[in-house]
Amino acid sequence: MALTVVGSIAFDAVRTPFGERERMLGGSASHFALAASFFTDVRVVGPVGEDFGPEEIGVLEAHGVSTADIERVEGGSTFFWRGHYDHDMNVAHTDDTRLNVFADFVPKLCDDNRDAEMLFLGNIQPELQRQVRAEARGARFVALDSMNLWIETAKDALLAVISEIDCVLLNDAELRMLTAEPNLVVAARAIMALGPSIVVAKRGEYGAALFTGDDTFAMPALPIAEVRDPTGAGDSFAGGFLGFLDGAGAHSPSNDELRQAMVRGSAMASFNVEDFGTDRVRRLDRDEIDARVAAFKDLTHF
Repeated sequence: MALTVVGSIAFDAVRTPFGERERMLGGSASHFALAASFFTDVRVVGPVGEDFGPEEIGVLEAHGVSTADIERVEGGSTFFWRGHYDHDMNVAHTDDTRLNVFADFVPKLCDDNRDAEMLFLGNIQPELQRQVRAEARGARFVALDSMNLWIETAKDALLAVISEIDCVLLNDAELRMLTAEPNLVVAARAIMALGPSIVVAKRGEYGAALFTGDDTFAMPALPIAEVRDPTGAGDSFAGGFLGFLDGAGAHSPSNDELRQAMVRGSAMASFNVEDFGTDRVRRLDRDEIDARVAAFKDLTHF
C-alpha cells in the first residue's frame, strides 16, 4: 500500500489562550503525513527552502514518511504562516502569510508517486491539484481538501478538479460556501452530483459527518479538557481517515470501512489539538490511538 500527499510544508507561529510558539513544523502535508503514518506508508511531495533543516526532515522520517520528493529550493525560504486564536478556537486569525518557495511551486512526481494507489491533494491551488490528478496514473482513490480562498478566487478550477476525484473533505462552512446551499445535507448532495461518491464535512469541535450515495454518518468530537492549538486538526483528520483506508486496502471502500476511517480521523484530530503544532502527534504510539478509538466507541454507544 502507498499513500501520496501533495501539499504545503511550512513553519508556523501560533498564539492561543494557552501559550505561544514560534517557528513550528506545520503545513497541510506535514500534519497529514504524520497522522497517516500510523496506518500506512506515506510519501510527501512539496517544496521547502534552505531553512528547512535535518531536524524537520527527521521528524517526518522518524515516522517512516518518505521525504525523497520534498523539493529543496536553493536560496529560498520555507512557506510561513503566523496566526492566533481567541477563546473561540474554531476560528483562526491570520496575522502573516509568506508563500516564499510555495509561490512558484510546481509539483514534481516521481514514478512511485505517480503509481501510488491513494492520493491526497492538500490545500493548494486547484489547477495544481488537477495537474497532479492527471499525472497520478495509478491512483485508485483520490481525495482533496481546499479552502475559502480558492472558492472565492478559483471556483471554476476547483469544481473542475472535484469532478475528477472520489472524495471531498471540507469544513461545513466551505461546503455551504462552495454550493451556496445553507443546509449541509443538501450541500453534500450537490457536491456528489459533480462526481465524487464521498463527502466528508469537518465540523471542528462538533465532530464530522460522512455522506455517500446511500449512507449518512455523523459522529461527535471527543470532549478534550485542554485544547491548546487546533492548527492542523483538519489535516490530521484527513491523514487518519485516508491512512486507515489505504492501510486496510480499501480503495473502493464500503460504508463500514468509511465509518471506521471516520473514527480514526477523529482520533488523530483529537490528539493534534492537545499540544502545539505537531508535538502531540509526534509523541503518539499505536496503543494510545487504539485507546482513543475505544473511547469514541464508548462515547457513541447506547
